[in-house]
Amino acid sequence: MTVIGYSDRINHALAFAAKHHDQQVRKGTRLPYLTHPANVALILTRYGRDDDTVIAGILHDVIEDTVREAYSREMLEQRISEKFGAEVLATVHQVTHRRVDDDGVELSPGERKQDYLDRLAQASEVARWVCAADKLHNAASIVADLRRTVDADSVWGRFKVGKEGTLQWYRNVHDRLQGLGFDAPIMAELTAVVAQLEELGRSGE
Repeated sequence: MTVIGYSDRINHALAFAAKHHDQQVRKGTRLPYLTHPANVALILTRYGRDDDTVIAGILHDVIEDTVREAYSREMLEQRISEKFGAEVLATVHQVTHRRVDDDGVELSPGERKQDYLDRLAQASEVARWVCAADKLHNAASIVADLRRTVDADSVWGRFKVGKEGTLQWYRNVHDRLQGLGFDAPIMAELTAVVAQLEELGRSGE
């Protein structure tokens, strides 16, 4: 009997992510960064997604966040492809914010976000699942932190774009997925969480 949500490959992916996100923490917290990809994996598992989708969820930030002196982008791409397959690597690419465009021109932070939204049009169904799970966990984490704190500004202050930019980003991703016809069951949950985030944002004005 195959148990969805656990396999040797998924265990290997968690170990791989733990190694490459080592010493990284979540914005404005002391939580190990690994808690984020692990929660993305749990969300995807809850919706019954297959190993490749769950593994891509675990690894979705590895290329974007862990390129450093010891690991070039090319090395990370090669390692992911060799260990987890070309399809997982392709999915990770589709949900990775690019620093340069196809012509090698460096993108500004705002352009990176727009590029991400634009590329969702060509992204696979699997990549859209990973995108939705990623944004669901991030937005839900912000909602939970806002509900626990008496100082909402301390939460919004974690983000360079501030409260308005953060709210707009989650709304933009949600609306982009919806506009592309991505109507997977996870969208109902993402819709609810983005609405909660916006409500908390308004209540703090």
